[in-house]
Amino acid sequence: MTILMDIYYMNLKTAKKTFKSLMNNWLIIFTGLVYSTILFVGTLVSPLFWILSRLFLLILSSALVSNYLYLLEQIIEQDRFSLQDFKDGFLVYLRKVWSVYFIGFVVLLGMDIFIRPFFVGSIGPFAYHFALVFLMVFLLNALPETIYQKQYNGWESIKHSIEFIKEHWVEWYLPNILLIGILTIITGSALINVFDSVISLQTIGRGPFGVILYLVGQLWFSYMMIYRGFLYQLLNTSSRRKRLFMRNM
Repeated sequence: MTILMDIYYMNLKTAKKTFKSLMNNWLIIFTGLVYSTILFVGTLVSPLFWILSRLFLLILSSALVSNYLYLLEQIIEQDRFSLQDFKDGFLVYLRKVWSVYFIGFVVLLGMDIFIRPFFVGSIGPFAYHFALVFLMVFLLNALPETIYQKQYNGWESIKHSIEFIKEHWVEWYLPNILLIGILTIITGSALINVFDSVISLQTIGRGPFGVILYLVGQLWFSYMMIYRGFLYQLLNTSSRRKRLFMRNM
């Protein structure tokens, strides 16, 4: 009962704080459209880089993730972000995000060579891929928040994210499942990328109603990411006993 009451009051506080912060920083809603446009243009020009086109797109994607995480950091820490923050954000966490991508590439390559052959034959390629994606999303779900709230390098961020989930998985996943579930209902698609910073523009393809769904989805996505930032901060800076003591005060 104590843990349920703690979760209730903790999320009530976080929800109120998030709503107020989103109202103060409503422009964050439109970053998804800006990022999608930049990525679309980048995809068009990527053939100019020949064999380095995939590397170019990876760096571009890392820069967009860096930008979004930096804006979230400004909202969580300062309750505001500026145009200058947007300009600076592309490089702030570029190296850290890039290093995480590289580590992930090496790990997945090793698994394809040494582990995949043993499992694909017994459970099939689809089941193996599903299990792998689920495991990555589950263990590294708090990685974005770890990157912009902790002063760790790429590898240390991965380790801390896993430790955070091990320690706070109930408090973290109960609200997150609800948040992601609502987003999935709105957009019709689930987010399976740890570093998602936009929702798919395919929603707009449904016509005028699709445009409304996209804007509502982007609004909820922004709310969800700010919510996660405040929740992560609260869980990292307090214990259940401390939160209970503060409420009794």
